[in-house]
Amino acid sequence: LIHFYKREMTSTQQASKTSNAVTLKGSAQIISEFFNYGINSILYQRGIYPAETFTRKQEYGLTLLVSTDNEVIKYLQNVLAQIKDWLEERKVKKLVMVLNNVSTKEVLERWEFKIEHEIETLADGKTRYVDQAVKDEKVIKGEIRDVIRQITASVTFLPLLDCLCSFDILIYTNNDTEVPEEWGESDPCYILNSEEVELRSFSTNVHKVKAAVSYKSDL
Repeated sequence: LIHFYKREMTSTQQASKTSNAVTLKGSAQIISEFFNYGINSILYQRGIYPAETFTRKQEYGLTLLVSTDNEVIKYLQNVLAQIKDWLEERKVKKLVMVLNNVSTKEVLERWEFKIEHEIETLADGKTRYVDQAVKDEKVIKGEIRDVIRQITASVTFLPLLDCLCSFDILIYTNNDTEVPEEWGESDPCYILNSEEVELRSFSTNVHKVKAAVSYKSDL
């Protein structure tokens, strides 16, 4: 099932053996934080909101732009809190960010982030989902940095969006997922005759995220 959140338009590192341990909950937190910065980067790079409504923030060794618009902040907080819960329950398959033409409602860009749940093989040959893994936080942040750099560089090949645009966040979940009433069902919002570019992926060794963007090439 695909869901969208309804809205009105308008560390100090521990010096211990477990410092590199990544739990299911910790992985969900890392991914939801990535989505926050990734979505904000797309909003800025694609000019969905005025540049003066963004502020600089240091994360992943990069200077990132995040929205200061209260409605955007509140919307993303609600969406990402729910995504974090669903990640911990292994209910999420994919997050898709859709950019639409406000006047025609046509989908112009579709940023897709597939979420895979890492699997391990036991001694008896059976497999199970990974609940806890070991991976250096610096390595994870380095992989995320590479994905966000690609998002930033996407303006070199994506068509100019010369119309007023809005965005929506779609979440693909398992069919048995309990969905709050604030979320509605959606169609996939595919783009006809689109071009697609695969971006980098990153893994916490509990979850793996694969990024791609498809766009309308004949704007």
